Amino acid sequence: MVIALPTSAGGALPGRAALLSALNSCSPGVVAVNIDNGYGAGYSAHMINTPRAADAVMA
Repeated sequence: MVIALPTSAGGALPGRAALLSALNSCSPGVVAVNIDNGYGAGYSAHMINTPRAADAVMA
């Protein structure tokens, strides 16, 4: 699983090129959050690492 978090540092299109490349990757397991959205990236990581209720019942 990859979380793509583009930053707005540098370049003529701050963060847009990185965001578009993450969105256009079309790879399974890629989560793309908005530019400089560290909170969204952290929440996505939390949701990935939290076991689901169905998984807990089967264990």
